[in-house]
Amino acid sequence: MKQLNLVMFGAPGSGKGTQAKQMAEKYNLMHVSTGDLFRYEISNKTPLGLQAQEIINKGGLVPDDITLGMLRNHIVKHSDCNGFIFDGVPRTLKQAEMLDDKTLFNNLNISKVLYLHVEMDEVQKRILKRAEVEQRADDTPETVKARVENFFAQTMPLVDYYKEQEKLIEINGMQNIEHVFSDICKVIDNL
Repeated sequence: MKQLNLVMFGAPGSGKGTQAKQMAEKYNLMHVSTGDLFRYEISNKTPLGLQAQEIINKGGLVPDDITLGMLRNHIVKHSDCNGFIFDGVPRTLKQAEMLDDKTLFNNLNISKVLYLHVEMDEVQKRILKRAEVEQRADDTPETVKARVENFFAQTMPLVDYYKEQEKLIEINGMQNIEHVFSDICKVIDNL
């Protein structure tokens, strides 16, 4: 059986993680959040985790080799699953190209890229609320601003990259959680 591999794409706070968790449960896919991988590495004070902590605290993006090295190890451990939902990767064109490299990722194929489009003022409100509710140290006003700027500078070019591959599907992320999930399910059910 061919794996169903999806990329959740959108600004920080667009709802990628919330939607990915629901998709994973409904479609029996493995949710892979780079944020969760980073938090695991950081909490266990691994060398990669300590490097990532310093970068994340400044609102920067963890270098591609560290990010995709963690990701590749996770994929290899779970290669027998029905498929993956990638949440937070790729973030740059280089990461997308690396993810498409069959020699690096053992013939992994990305089925579709779901872009949750949310207006930036809404993104900032959501992230700051999440920081308050979840007590996440990486969601300070300073890091939020830096992450939104990084998203526009480094991640938005992925829209064109995946459009050219005819894999990008834009979802209105300004709707409530249930409507966004319904729109996503329609896309997946058509695959």
